[in-house]
Amino acid sequence: MQRRKLFAVALAGVLASGGLAACGDSPNEGNKKAGSGATFLTVGMPNGPQTENHNPFLTTSAGASLGYRWMIYEPLMMWNPVKPAEPSRPWLATGAEWTPDFKKATITVRDNAKWSDGKPVTGDDVAYTFGLIKKNEALNQAATPYGDITASGNTVTVTFTSSMFVYKDKWLGQTPIVPKHIWEGIKDPTTDPNKTPVGSGPYTLKSFTPQTTTLTVRADGYWQDLPQVKELRYTSYTDNNAQTTALSDGSNEWSFVFIPNYKTVFIDKDPAHYKVWAPPVLGIHGLYINTTKAPFDNVALRKAMSMVVNREDIFNQAEAGYFHPLVTSVTGLPSPAGDAFVAPEYKGKTQAVDVEGAKKVLADAGFKLEGTTLKDPSGKPVKITLTDPSGWSDYQTSLEIVKSNFAQIGIAATVDKANQDAWFRNVEEGKFDATFRWTNGGATPYDIYQTIMDGKLLKKIGVASPGGNFGRFNSPEATAALAAYANAGDDAARTTALNTIQKIFVEQVPMIPVGADNIGMAYSTKNWVGWPDDTNPYSAGQPTQANALDVVLHLKPANS
Repeated sequence: MQRRKLFAVALAGVLASGGLAACGDSPNEGNKKAGSGATFLTVGMPNGPQTENHNPFLTTSAGASLGYRWMIYEPLMMWNPVKPAEPSRPWLATGAEWTPDFKKATITVRDNAKWSDGKPVTGDDVAYTFGLIKKNEALNQAATPYGDITASGNTVTVTFTSSMFVYKDKWLGQTPIVPKHIWEGIKDPTTDPNKTPVGSGPYTLKSFTPQTTTLTVRADGYWQDLPQVKELRYTSYTDNNAQTTALSDGSNEWSFVFIPNYKTVFIDKDPAHYKVWAPPVLGIHGLYINTTKAPFDNVALRKAMSMVVNREDIFNQAEAGYFHPLVTSVTGLPSPAGDAFVAPEYKGKTQAVDVEGAKKVLADAGFKLEGTTLKDPSGKPVKITLTDPSGWSDYQTSLEIVKSNFAQIGIAATVDKANQDAWFRNVEEGKFDATFRWTNGGATPYDIYQTIMDGKLLKKIGVASPGGNFGRFNSPEATAALAAYANAGDDAARTTALNTIQKIFVEQVPMIPVGADNIGMAYSTKNWVGWPDDTNPYSAGQPTQANALDVVLHLKPANS
């Protein structure tokens, strides 16, 4: 799942406004003056100036970057990644039945939904959406193994060439359904910006600027009760600091952003209303290494690099001791979410900084440390560029720590503060040395390892692979083990496959695991209540996730 995008865009004075008065009212001034309660919600992400693109399939679109695509387009089912083992709830579909081998799904599309242009949502629309993804590899980011897709009335039947056991909830819960009568006229769905979006969700596009996108609630035709939030105002801030400032001064009410010293900087500004909720999920963050580039194609070098990374420093200094909880298991699995999945041979085995051990691994592999310079077996100095978007303050601090760590074994590292859009393109196309990034998350460790090692996602350098395997790790054994896990007929077979996957991860080091993922939010209850939290974790909190619509539908004015 695309979950971070922690950059920011906002000039200290550009605020989410669908028309800020020149007199200097804050973006929430209208809510303050509304006698009958709040009417609009301000949402923010630190993702930099946006280019108008409302294509719901593209992870690089403004709609995905800020999250508003899920207010316009809807999934068939609502899946809660905070409680991934719970059954998904009916949404645009009233239900989905699977065969025992999870190679066939029969979906019943609800008969009371309408597109925002008034036309009915039908089984043909759902079948068309899946067919569109199947025909366009660039849209099939999860490499979903589509077989036959048919529709009869409001019943859609989809077959698959392999088991969907590990994908089923995310497939139903994170695939935006689009109207056939609109999209069949789009020449290239992989690039079209979709500037006049028509969806089944409760909101339509009102206005767009590089800084602010405003959605307004539909007048009628939505299949369930309309949200009480009449308008959504999304602002993209230039960096984490700008986003945090907006949260702290009340001009922004909902975001997913890293906040150093979050209690002092944010919560203490209004303890009664300002909140942070960071529920962990079974996903991780770490340093992806481009395994196609020499000398990083040498596993000994990757092992040594992992041995010197100081994960505790990154957790305490870069992640403020809360945002990405420390991952200590050599398997990369976070605790406690992943404890039950750790292979017997790796239980109790944890990561620890071992500079001398790393030097021995390198020496045994033919590397030479000459003074402060490490030279590879061919005699060339080992240099590496560490890259992440300039506005992601926690990742930038992490890279500086890693740079210092690598210097201990003679690796000369430089830190590149990249442009967000260029970074996404370069990482997806394999044009990097090393970068901090997240993995997908799910109900099992499969999603973590699949993001890092799946050969089904392997592309040539220069060809985008948005679904994963950014480091171009090429291991037929890992790919086979991942497939065996996904297609296993029982738990014993899955355990055997997962143990193999972990062994490859530990021994080949395709990525250096550092921290666990969370799918939370920073938010305010001053104007709106009904947010998910530890007492009622009905949804993920991150505003860029498909669950964001469920959150908005739960909100009520605080003084109503």
